Amino acid sequence: MKNKFYIGLLLIAFIFQASIFQVEAKEFDYKSKEFEAAASQFMCTCGCGQDHFECDPKTCNLTIGFKEDIVEMMNKGWDKDKIREYYVNIYGEEILTAPEKSGFSLVAWVMPFVALAIAGAAIFFIIRKWVKKKGSEELSADNEIEKDEVEEEILSSMIEEERKKYL
Repeated sequence: MKNKFYIGLLLIAFIFQASIFQVEAKEFDYKSKEFEAAASQFMCTCGCGQDHFECDPKTCNLTIGFKEDIVEMMNKGWDKDKIREYYVNIYGEEILTAPEKSGFSLVAWVMPFVALAIAGAAIFFIIRKWVKKKGSEELSADNEIEKDEVEEEILSSMIEEERKKYL
């Protein structure tokens, strides 16, 4: 009988061990590194151009609720990737401070720089072509000036000879 009592007591302690030996989950606050990593991946929607970690709650009412939601999610056990996925599903990729590193998002962020590089190279080659063309025109103009001078000398000498004949 005594053994059954101890076994029953042990069984009850085993069943209710979660409430007796409760393991404390880590509480996150606004100053934790995990919170900074999660909040800094989202742009503030007030238009200040900062991420939610840097946005000043004294001047922005939107960031207060956003930060409270992130802390609440983290205290529930969500990691920063799950929080990121949640907000991207709600707001779209526009809320992210950095683009996704795949697909159209990467192309959309890289394409302007590629276009600038191509335009710069095109302008370089066009200017180079103009400079070469202008240089050759100057050389041909110099040659024409020399030819004109030689022709003028020949013509003046011929005129002088004809004048001597008749005068």
